[in-house]
Amino acid sequence: MNNQNLRIVSLLPSATEIVAALGLNSAIVGRSHECDYPPEIQNLPVCTQARLDSKKPSGKIHDDVTGIVESALSIYQIKIDTLQHLQPTHIITQDQCDVCAVSLAEVEKAVANLGDTHPKIISLQPNVITDLWSDIERVAEELGVESKRLVEDMEARVKICAQKTQQLSIMERPSVACIEWTDPLMIAANWIPELITFAGGQCLFSVAGKNAPQVTWETLVATNPDVIIFMPCGFDLARTRTEAMVLTNRPEWQNLQAVKSGRVYITDGNSYFNRPGPRLVDSVEILAEILHPEIFDYGYKMQAWDVM
Repeated sequence: MNNQNLRIVSLLPSATEIVAALGLNSAIVGRSHECDYPPEIQNLPVCTQARLDSKKPSGKIHDDVTGIVESALSIYQIKIDTLQHLQPTHIITQDQCDVCAVSLAEVEKAVANLGDTHPKIISLQPNVITDLWSDIERVAEELGVESKRLVEDMEARVKICAQKTQQLSIMERPSVACIEWTDPLMIAANWIPELITFAGGQCLFSVAGKNAPQVTWETLVATNPDVIIFMPCGFDLARTRTEAMVLTNRPEWQNLQAVKSGRVYITDGNSYFNRPGPRLVDSVEILAEILHPEIFDYGYKMQAWDVM
């Protein structure tokens, strides 16, 4: 298919960033309600909506998600009439997390109701960082563009961080708890443990390629990490600071090693860590800057992360 004839609807923020990084910004005709980057796509028609209020506190959001799932409903709705109007040639979605974005099943159901329009569905399922390279290559292949240079550039940036930290001894690699949700307490997983390793740390509680585990507050206190990094799913820097208060107000908080040594950090998880697109590479660099400021200074502080 000629690039001029492409009409792409991206129902996933990371996919929108992948398509844009491949030079196909102008081919995107519709987006999800959460797609916000690059900024020029924000005026495009919105094709999804959520059945929950993301402005509620973490605990309330978790309860709402549980209630919706138990009712056998999807957390997100697709606007069939908008899709029908846009006449997409391709729809990009995901098959990894029904809480993060519209599910593949919902998209397939919506496409079945489009009548004469038969867009190609591209579904992404990244679990580790090499899956990101594969996703970019597959999206590029489906859309008829080249991805080799983009992937090579991203791999090179990750390799720079990994090479600079590989000489560190185990004593020089701090233990790190990456908090993805505060109520209940959940630890970031999937690609995050790899990113921590590349950046010169030891990731606690979670395993690369697996879902985010829940841990108890008592377990976090007993493990006593050297570094605590807040990266709640879907929250920016300001919202993360607010959500972190759920834990910082606990009486044992001040006794934690990370707190006493001033090594508690907040990040813009929504823009970086939670989003398996091109900015995962930025996420490696952010972590490197946080964990080893004596080696790295990329200039992300205040914009992508800050001291708690």
